[in-house]
Amino acid sequence: MEITLGQPDGLVISPAFSHVAVVPPGATTVYVGGQNGVDVTGAVVSSDAGEQSARAVENARIAFESVGAGLEDVISWTVLIHRDADLRAAYGAVASRLARDGAPPLVTAALVAGLGVPGALIEVSAVAAVLRP
Repeated sequence: MEITLGQPDGLVISPAFSHVAVVPPGATTVYVGGQNGVDVTGAVVSSDAGEQSARAVENARIAFESVGAGLEDVISWTVLIHRDADLRAAYGAVASRLARDGAPPLVTAALVAGLGVPGALIEVSAVAAVLRP
């Protein structure tokens, strides 16, 4: 059994994202809720969208690793970018950290009017699946 990510015929083929994920019975599914570009005290790390994005993904990595998963196990990302953020910097910093061997994860991205953390320009959440021996 394996976790599969696919790009079915009839849908656009992209090196940046897959369209479907299949997680077999017995896999452990791990959900990480919205992570912003904040430090351990909750302070926004920078007013730069790229720096916030990098920290948000790093925060997700820390959360996953705390339960034995890693970014390589992520099957789906949600990326929310504040409408006032530099879109290329914000998404570019996230996209570079989502790259991995094999099929890319599923990705949903949206521009939003605001986020819950004052000063936050990005928020990411993710779902990982891990096969245990």
